[in-house]
Amino acid sequence: MAETLGSLVRQLRKQARLTQFQLAERAGLGESTVRRIETDRPFDHRLGTINRIADALDAGPEDRRRLSELGGGGTAPVAPESPAPPEPPPPRDHGPLADAAEELARESRRRWRREEAQHRVHHPFALPVRWRQLPAGVADRSANALRLAPGEAGAEPDLGGDLRRVAEVYRRIPSGRLVVLGRAGSGKSILAVRFALDLLDARTRNDRVPVIFSLGAWDPTTVALRDWLIGRLLRDYPHLARRVSGARTLAADLLDDDLVLPVLDGFDELAEGLRAPALAELNRSSLPLVLTSRHAEFTAAVRTAHAPLAAAVVLELCDLDLDDLRGYLPRTDPAFPGPAGPDEQGATWEAVLDPARTAQSAGRANLAAALRTPLMIALARTMYSDHPERRPDELLDTARFPDSEAIEQHLLAGFVPAVYRPRPAERLDTVHRRNGSWDAERAERWLGHLADHLTRLGRERQDLSWWEVGTGMSRLSRTVIIAVLAGVAFGVTTAIGNIPVDLVATAHGFRFAVVRGLLVGLLHGLAAGSLFGFVYWHLSARAALRPSPVRMRIGLGTPVTRRNARTRFLIGLLGGAVGMALLILVDEGVVGPLGLADGQGAGLVAGLVFTVPIALSIGLVFGLIALFEAPVRTESVVSPADLLDIDRRNIAYHLLTWALVLGSGTGLVNGIVYGPLRGFEVGLVFGLEGAFGAGLAYGLSLTAWGQWVALARIWLPLTGQLPWALIAFLEDAHQRGVLRQVGAVYQFRHAWIQSHLSRSHQQRRARGQGPRDHSTEGAR
Repeated sequence: MAETLGSLVRQLRKQARLTQFQLAERAGLGESTVRRIETDRPFDHRLGTINRIADALDAGPEDRRRLSELGGGGTAPVAPESPAPPEPPPPRDHGPLADAAEELARESRRRWRREEAQHRVHHPFALPVRWRQLPAGVADRSANALRLAPGEAGAEPDLGGDLRRVAEVYRRIPSGRLVVLGRAGSGKSILAVRFALDLLDARTRNDRVPVIFSLGAWDPTTVALRDWLIGRLLRDYPHLARRVSGARTLAADLLDDDLVLPVLDGFDELAEGLRAPALAELNRSSLPLVLTSRHAEFTAAVRTAHAPLAAAVVLELCDLDLDDLRGYLPRTDPAFPGPAGPDEQGATWEAVLDPARTAQSAGRANLAAALRTPLMIALARTMYSDHPERRPDELLDTARFPDSEAIEQHLLAGFVPAVYRPRPAERLDTVHRRNGSWDAERAERWLGHLADHLTRLGRERQDLSWWEVGTGMSRLSRTVIIAVLAGVAFGVTTAIGNIPVDLVATAHGFRFAVVRGLLVGLLHGLAAGSLFGFVYWHLSARAALRPSPVRMRIGLGTPVTRRNARTRFLIGLLGGAVGMALLILVDEGVVGPLGLADGQGAGLVAGLVFTVPIALSIGLVFGLIALFEAPVRTESVVSPADLLDIDRRNIAYHLLTWALVLGSGTGLVNGIVYGPLRGFEVGLVFGLEGAFGAGLAYGLSLTAWGQWVALARIWLPLTGQLPWALIAFLEDAHQRGVLRQVGAVYQFRHAWIQSHLSRSHQQRRARGQGPRDHSTEGAR
């Protein structure tokens, strides 16, 4: 029998007259590890386990060589006098999947570079955000983070540094798990972005791709970490929905193949009762990750869960001081100060922060305490440096600002008015109002509504998704609005379609055609609106209305799309049969008895028989829509507006499919039974009604685009709660630095800003000043 590593270790141990326990104790290993080695079961020898075994057995050079060869090493373990560093494992080749990782890295780099530039993180230079390492308790034991075996000694890595070296510090952590704590506004999200960009800039093929995930929307009690991460990847990078192996998506393959490094931003934004379960879920995984949180919320979760984040190093961001302010804010002073003049005391930050003055100022402590975080410094820069007519020395007025909190509230309250001040170029444009010319009062009210919308959804901070704008309304209200719009679309189309048919194909006069058309349109609209409202009621409860990560493309599809097409065909067949049966019952049970039958039908039985080809056509529409779906390309989706544009174009394809299939199907059946002329007339009418009636009602009630149109583009602007050009307004808010873009959604720049806007909005409503502005400003 060939010699194995286990048999050799067992032989040498017996020669040394040691038990397994004694050998394990000498080698600083667990007894179970020695037992696994001697029974030739798999074990982890990356930390020099074989070398320790050889040292504990006092093995000679020949025995060391045999141990190395049998353990898979290329050279013999050397004696302690001349230790050799372990050879790093060869890089893993991820094959074709690495190409998808390259695409993801390029897209992430492009997005976050743009976002960093948008918020002027490095203007005029990066703030000196520093940190300190926290000891065990809040953090896990150092040996776990260093991945040391029992009894193995290891030097603590130097984790000192600042924002410019965060990626370098992370590479010194063997476990690859890092927690960054800090107070609100301390720069945790800025650090997450800088960290991701630094890793992406230095990334080589087969390295992990850092991807930033906002944790606020995760419910760890209902969704596993892996499933949630995959869902976020699919939402923010729709091209990862492409399936390359069976039913698995690229997103799932990248995550499972260890090609994604999650950067989990905002642990504190989870609901309080979800933080401990989230920590437990994170500890069930050994996935390398970076986590950011406020200090108090994270430490409370650690105490509740009775465990820190396993194998993680914990860093806490330090406050900035007056010296930091003196080095930064004067560099942001305008080159040409406002009316106060450069020599007047208090006109510039340089004068306000002068050491001789602040040492004597009663407001010095308040100013230093308020401006201790990058967020507050950025707000102060926006309010004063970007608007030379403002005087920063007012922040030292203790009568107006008795404490640091008063300064913070002042900066938060003044932020939106400051960024929405009219721009010089716009003052000259008195003829044409541009989309970006919203005044500060309206902008603050609309932003307040959006902030309150997120609060009403039940989370302190959540992604601002265009397809969810309006879902803060009650489910019943939304259902009624969408049912009415779907009913109007179907009813008006039906009425318009029936009038010319009765004029051309019957002997009845104009009055009869108009009266019958209006009545049929009203009744069919009520029936269709009720049916589509019922469908929306159930879909909205299941959160099924999401933007489609696909675009329409004519072809035979993939095995997955063909399976989906069969399923949707059956759904469409059933739904079409029910809908047609309902409309025929309305015609035969209400319109006929009122003396408005036009003779185009052949009675109840014939009408029900005619339902079959209609239902088959509707089923075919559903099936073809599913068959023609193809994943979007990487470059196709870089913003929320792009995702909305894809959904809008998909609806246009849907309407065309409804027109062609329904018109052709009904025209063919009628042509066979009644002749080609009748078939052409009926096919044309049904094609138009199918597109603008059933197709439009389908789009309003069954798609994210329809929900967006009904609520965000019609109802909320009509009631003055949002602007008519909402996407343009959101993009403008992003350009001004109020919002940030995260993949396919927006977020408020900071939770403090969102909370302030939400509170202000609620106070206005409590005072009876709710938004009832029906102005069309900003419409396009």
